[in-house]
Amino acid sequence: MVDRDAVVHLLRRATFGPTAEEVEAAVRAGPAATLDRLLGPVGADSGAAATPLPRLGADPYAGIDKTSSREQRQQAQKARADQVRLLVDWWLDRMVAAEHQLTEKLVFFWHGHWATSVRKVRSAQLMLGQLETFRRHGRGPFEALVRAMVADPALIIWLDGQKNTRAAPNENLARELMELFTLGIGHYTEDDVKAGARALTGWQVDRRTGQARFVRRRHDPAEKTILGRTEAFDADSYARLLAARPEAGAFVAARLWARFAGTEVAPPETLGGTGGGTAELLRALFSHPAFGQARGGLVKQPVEWAVGAMRQLGIRPGKLPEQQRKELAARLAGMDQVPLRPPSVGGWPAGSSWLTTSSLQARMRLAALLAGAAAPEATRRLTAAPRAGRPDALARLLVVDRWTPRTLAALTPLADDPRRLLVAGLVSPEYTVG
Repeated sequence: MVDRDAVVHLLRRATFGPTAEEVEAAVRAGPAATLDRLLGPVGADSGAAATPLPRLGADPYAGIDKTSSREQRQQAQKARADQVRLLVDWWLDRMVAAEHQLTEKLVFFWHGHWATSVRKVRSAQLMLGQLETFRRHGRGPFEALVRAMVADPALIIWLDGQKNTRAAPNENLARELMELFTLGIGHYTEDDVKAGARALTGWQVDRRTGQARFVRRRHDPAEKTILGRTEAFDADSYARLLAARPEAGAFVAARLWARFAGTEVAPPETLGGTGGGTAELLRALFSHPAFGQARGGLVKQPVEWAVGAMRQLGIRPGKLPEQQRKELAARLAGMDQVPLRPPSVGGWPAGSSWLTTSSLQARMRLAALLAGAAAPEATRRLTAAPRAGRPDALARLLVVDRWTPRTLAALTPLADDPRRLLVAGLVSPEYTVG
């Protein structure tokens, strides 16, 4: 007999939020086939095809020079902000529509891991390029991703790679590359940081084309000693060195475990490294007995919470009226998580950090927006049930295993008002912590 709770747990963690139909299909298929489909989806993603990459156009500042007027600069700045809003709206729509959910959720995971903010990068085009790098390399070998990221224009600007020259090495990118992206604290020295900065010298970003290019005269070609190894490292060979370290495999495995399993259950030491690729590592993670023990202990990030709710309520954010799209972004900002805007290079917080009084107020306002925008079929599923059975119908709609007596007591008086019932379900502890 299929363990329904185990299948639902897998879908909750491997997607932004499963629909009731996806749950039933997965239960029929069984956990093994469901995991195969998540990790190796077959066929084209019609949801992704329905949300093609946005046409952002050129960077509005490409035509700005020293002779440009203040008004021209202000117009360019506004156009840039409009492009960023377009990109955020598109990505939220893609998260909801994507049928290959684990692929898209990995893009969001890597976005939080290589936390890069558009506030400093100031280019929707470069941020979109980084997202496509995550989509292209996010499931495969870690080495390919690290090699791509050391030459990523958005990351170079974010961590001051533009200022890194042989005459004046800048250590920001080298330090965070080892501390936050590959090895973790305690697995490198200050001398490694200095030598790593020298290895990364020479990369520049052409703002007009949005391309990173290697300028040989700015690069330090001399030998460097990094992590006990001496050679004439450049950015690519430095990236390969870091990705091959056993500490990198353990570090990434722990980060994936924290994101997909949580922190209440310790990651198993046998989880493995990244040599076989992220998809293989996730297979080991989702198949491990400890993963099953991690049910019900992971606080959903605001974006995950909102995207999952929209999937279950039949809402396509890209089809919402402009004012509601703006409100969606504003409420996510009220919960301190807007895509493309991590607060620091360390990324967003996790766990109970999301459960503040102010974020709860923003969550309730957004829940009201989503309940009001829910597809008619979603509310019909509630009203079609007898009054006493509507909390159970709500649990099926939102893929909640069961309500606690306390939550059930709060839901029951709202049974005659589907929208209020939806709001209460969306902000309930059972939905917020999955």
